[in-house]
Amino acid sequence: MTNSIAFIGGGNMASAIIGGLLGQGTPAAAITVVEPHAPARAALLQQGVLAQPQAGEFLGAAALVVWAVKPQLFQAASLPVRVHTRRALHLSVAAGIRTESISRWLDSEQVVRAMPNTPALIGKGITALFARAEVTPEQRARVSQVMGTTGGVIWLDTEAQLDAVTALSGSGPAYVFYFLQAMREAGVAMGLPAEQAYALAVATFIGAGELARASSESAEVLRQRVTSAGGTTHAAITSMEQDNISAGFVRAMQAARQRAVAMGDEYGSA
Repeated sequence: MTNSIAFIGGGNMASAIIGGLLGQGTPAAAITVVEPHAPARAALLQQGVLAQPQAGEFLGAAALVVWAVKPQLFQAASLPVRVHTRRALHLSVAAGIRTESISRWLDSEQVVRAMPNTPALIGKGITALFARAEVTPEQRARVSQVMGTTGGVIWLDTEAQLDAVTALSGSGPAYVFYFLQAMREAGVAMGLPAEQAYALAVATFIGAGELARASSESAEVLRQRVTSAGGTTHAAITSMEQDNISAGFVRAMQAARQRAVAMGDEYGSA
């Protein structure tokens, strides 16, 4: 089998992976995308990859098929593809759809499921992966290489853990943006221009994240180091604890996880 890659769907996540592959030396001629929408195809063609409006025999040359379709469209999209790709390795980035459903729809046990996040668009993502038992170590390595072009990768022991990952890092960028919005609004309320408040908030998230990544200490210890008794940070943390923000945040993530489970049940039941 060749090293050619086919993408089913050419949206943001597919574009992020394609950009990462091209940036790390994959020839554009080795990448084919099935994308029914003309504007999206035009954008892909500008990257030099082959973009087709529908599935066809050309998919038979793909060693890896990346499924970047909306969860509710996955089953319908699989019908014209499966006849050409039974020997391929399948990698799905569709949220919620379990490998059991994917395997059944594609008539293949060589299925890996991924949960990336949107910082993949700038090569700063994190992707969690789960492989069915029939996926070989060489195929796992290939998937790690492909998704590694968009950031970090981790492999999970059980597929159920992907629902927790969806709630944590998959939806996580939205939580960060939510807090950035709140910090900007607070800064404006305290007299700062909106642009400066937002710049300060973004830089704080980036710096704190890099500090956490570089440190061997836990988040609790890092927080304590900047929370002097009776100081300004202590006043803010105390206010958040009184508002039970931590527990509310945990409940929010549990809601995201429950929705991920429900999506698997809803879209993968057929």
